[in-house]
Formats: sequence, C-alpha cells, structure tokens
Amino acid sequence: MSTPFIEAHDLQAWYGSSHALRGVALQLQPGETLGLLGRNGMGKSTLLRTLLGHVKQRSGQIRIGGRDLSRGKPYEAARLGLAYVPEGRGIFPNLTVREHLVMAAGPGPDGRGREWTFERTLQTFPRLAERLGHLGSQLSGGEQQMLSIGRALMTHPRAIILDEATEGLAPLIVDEIWHVIAKIRSAGISTLVVDRNYRRVLAHTDHAVVLEKGRVVLAGDSSALSADHQGLSKFLGV
Repeated sequence: MSTPFIEAHDLQAWYGSSHALRGVALQLQPGETLGLLGRNGMGKSTLLRTLLGHVKQRSGQIRIGGRDLSRGKPYEAARLGLAYVPEGRGIFPNLTVREHLVMAAGPGPDGRGREWTFERTLQTFPRLAERLGHLGSQLSGGEQQMLSIGRALMTHPRAIILDEATEGLAPLIVDEIWHVIAKIRSAGISTLVVDRNYRRVLAHTDHAVVLEKGRVVLAGDSSALSADHQGLSKFLGV
C-alpha cells in the first residue's frame, strides 16, 4: 500500500484553554480526494491549520509526504508540495492577477518541471486571462477564489487543501469551482476539501470525514456516507 501524503494520528489542539481537537486521525492517500465535513465550530478549519503547522498548541503525530512534521513549520509543509487555498481566499489587494500567479510559480517539490504552467492555469481559468492587469481588490469574490486556486496550482503541488471552497459565491460560480475541483482530481493531485454543501463534497470525493466537537464521528467511502442519512442528519443537521 502506498504511503499517505497526509497522515495524522491522535491529533490534539488547543486555543488557550479551549480543547479544539480531540484525538483526530485521518489519511489522505496520493491521488485521493478527501472531504472534511461538519457544522460550524466543529473543528474543521482548526484541523486544517493544525496540519499546516499554524496552530502552535498541538500534540499527536503529523506526517506530510512521508516526513514527520508533528512540530513542523508551515513553510516545511509547502516545500513538501502541500498547497493551501484558505478560507477568505488570502488575495493581496495591491497585486495584479499576473503578479499573484508569477509570484507563486516554482519548480515543484520533487525537482521535476512544472505541470501547472502560467498558460495552463489561464486555460483552466479563462476569466483570469481577461483580468491579468486587475488588482486583487478589483476582482469579484468568484474571481478571487479562482485566483487563489490558480495561485496554489502554480506551486506545482502534490496535494492541495481547499478551505470553504465555494463559500459566499453565486450558483454559477459555485458550479465552475466544482468543475475545477474535478479537473484537479483527474490530474492526480491529492485534495482535501471543506465545503458546506455536503452533497457536492460527497459527489466529488473518494472518502470523507465528519467532525463533531473536535472528534471524528463518521469516516468512510463518500458513496457509503452519502447513503447514511441517519448519520448525516445527526451530525450535519440535514
């Protein structure tokens, strides 16, 4: 069996005296798409930030790309090929679309050539090609999300984390973002995706994990979880 690209065991995390994660375990296999579900405040973003090394009060084991990053820094995860599309998009208001993409370009973590070139990224997001000279502050929410994903892809990642992938976007843009996520999946990039629309998440992922108060309460094949109406109702309030 292949080595998971992301692997966490008995993950604990705190914000001050608040115990946010309680023994979380998960795996993201190479080429797999994993959904992370849960109601607001159940620990999803905390889990992502802990995996990336942003949460300082943590314990348990985290392995990224086969390396122990239990006490690792965010830049170490990035160097191993883990890209992050944050909730809120993280766009610089005073940089142009072109500058965002060129700034992120790199040779990739394994030293091979970049598969996600500037040209390929613009082909994936034609709307960005029309706005190369626009500042981040001049883009719509949907365009900012496309830019955030495009910027992550320009790093030539082995895996990508998308936190609240379609939050606050118009329905047509939501469809476009899920279409891009399907492209990323077909390209063989491991993907961990968080989104409030559990139906879309389960339809576009291989496996999924449900968090409740910082614990994993459901985990398995997305198709099986999709059929678990009782579990989804109990833990997602649907």
